[in-house]
Amino acid sequence: MNTTNMHIPSNRVRDIERYFRTELGSLYPEGELRMFATMLFEAFLGWDKTHLLLHRDDTINQSDLLRFHWAVEDLKRFRPIQHIIGYADFCSCRLHVGPDVLIPRPETEEIVTRLIAHFSALPPRPAAAPLRLLDLCTGSGCIAIALKKHLPQAQVTAVDLSEPALRIARQNAKDNHVELSFIQMEVLDDTQVATLPNHYDLIVSNPPYVMERERADMQRNVLDYDPAMALFVPDDDPLRFYRAIGRCAAAHLTPRGMLAVEINQALPDQTAQLLQSFGFITATHPDFRGNPRCITASLPPTP
Repeated sequence: MNTTNMHIPSNRVRDIERYFRTELGSLYPEGELRMFATMLFEAFLGWDKTHLLLHRDDTINQSDLLRFHWAVEDLKRFRPIQHIIGYADFCSCRLHVGPDVLIPRPETEEIVTRLIAHFSALPPRPAAAPLRLLDLCTGSGCIAIALKKHLPQAQVTAVDLSEPALRIARQNAKDNHVELSFIQMEVLDDTQVATLPNHYDLIVSNPPYVMERERADMQRNVLDYDPAMALFVPDDDPLRFYRAIGRCAAAHLTPRGMLAVEINQALPDQTAQLLQSFGFITATHPDFRGNPRCITASLPPTP
């Protein structure tokens, strides 16, 4: 193979890193390029960050060099790095991702980390009355799988309408050695939701919430590669999923149960007011960027 045709100056690691900056520097910030390189060296060669730093004068074989070349070409088309390497890391879980599911976001990981900390701090439950957790619009299964991995005594159910998404979620559960219950269901259909078999101590969801008019502000790596059905809602009814989730939670939460939903940062007050209309007491929480990102809700104590 002639590496000159690929414009990579050599198969030395530091030259590959320079190639990344030269080819992609006008498209991505420097910090993101360093992250891409680290992720690709781990995925392609099994190198961790420390090994990469200590072996920048090493060389790689021609076959691996070609893989880096095609990764750069994919990144020029704004293909997500997680699609290139085939997985995403989320709350100590490694998850297969692809065009049928959303790539888990750091904002979602932050929410789940807080939920794990909250439920881990509760007194132990008797084996006969385990925590029951329900994840609506599960997608890749990231939320449900992370909850089950870190709260192993809980019974976790994951719901989605998309059969391709459920196939991925089932495989991700298997790969992460957790047992979940999966249900294919239209969350917007009250008749189907009424068939849920249990009451739950936690109902959690990261539903579609991006308004159609927000398309113009989205990055290409999201707009061109994430499934539209998992992202967008009509401009004239942007809270349609929260209305359905609120009805579900009012009917299926235990008396001291919690609802937790990721939200559109442009609609925190409207989302909170909607959930309050079902009788919930709500709290809105910012993400690590300071944007409103999560609402937790509970029903008031029974007199």
